[in-house]
Amino acid sequence: MAACEDAAVARRTPSSAPAGDEEAFRELIAPYRAELQLHCYRILGSLQDAEDVVQETLLAAWQALDRFEGRSSLRTWLYRIATNRCLNALRDKGRRPRHVEPMVKPPEPTRRTEPTWLDPYPDALLDTVADTSAGPAVRYEVKEAVALAFVTALQHLPPRQRVVLVLRDVLGFRAGEVAEMLETSEAAVKGALQRARTTLDTQLPAGDREQAPSPRSPRERELVGRFADAVERGDVDNVVSMLTDDAWLTMPPQPFEYQGHAAIAGFLRDRAVVRGLPLRLVPTRANSQPAFGCYVPDRQAAIARPYGLMVLTLEGDRLSAIAWFGERSLFAHFGLPQTLR
Repeated sequence: MAACEDAAVARRTPSSAPAGDEEAFRELIAPYRAELQLHCYRILGSLQDAEDVVQETLLAAWQALDRFEGRSSLRTWLYRIATNRCLNALRDKGRRPRHVEPMVKPPEPTRRTEPTWLDPYPDALLDTVADTSAGPAVRYEVKEAVALAFVTALQHLPPRQRVVLVLRDVLGFRAGEVAEMLETSEAAVKGALQRARTTLDTQLPAGDREQAPSPRSPRERELVGRFADAVERGDVDNVVSMLTDDAWLTMPPQPFEYQGHAAIAGFLRDRAVVRGLPLRLVPTRANSQPAFGCYVPDRQAAIARPYGLMVLTLEGDRLSAIAWFGERSLFAHFGLPQTLR
């Protein structure tokens, strides 16, 4: 929505959604709900936490609607509430444990990291986010700003740096607007932004990598199809042959990361032995990237049950990263079945 249209919505707020008129309020905030959820997901890295914070945001907006004076746009006001609710959630030390139970005898990783609490984001939800046309102030394109590598890198930033970078470089809010949202100075916003950019530049993949195939293109489908076929056949050698030389395999929140053909092959073979049965894959999409719901056959019944969700990062005609998420509750968010026949 263009800025002038958004301001017009803000000016008619008191009359179009008077106190007690829930239906008018729902219509008023409907254009922003999906983008607010994506915003909260970028900050928190969690689907469920993002949903919870959006609910808190809309409740707070409903309760304060009669005090909304229209000095900023409705969209800016909602982002201010949502951003501060996200900061509150990040300050809650009990929101995420600092340690996770290790996998059963994992192979020695390439490196060990701090646990990164992160969920993939269903493309079905991304498809409902309207283009807000933030303009030239935006540093990251829409596709890049929802990519799993970008959201992962955000989780390594301190909370205030994280929200400043998202508000400025992803959403295009002006420094003065961000300062008002966070009740701080423009100088503080600019300082936090510079530090966040410096850290993010060290976390994100190199910018000179070969471009990935277009989403849902025949080239992408062919590559992803070959990968799925190799996985379902248990053909580790073929899977590894499709990886870039410096590919990574990660499994948030587990702190184990594997890089390169030998390390990833060792991990895949070890997991195949532990699992004992080949996986079955159902395609989906996450963070604008190809993904699969992975199922393992039940030994006592003619069905397969959820085992984990895998998200692929493509580079040219190869895979540069595989991210594995073992949380079975994610299947419902992606509309994936609870059993396969």
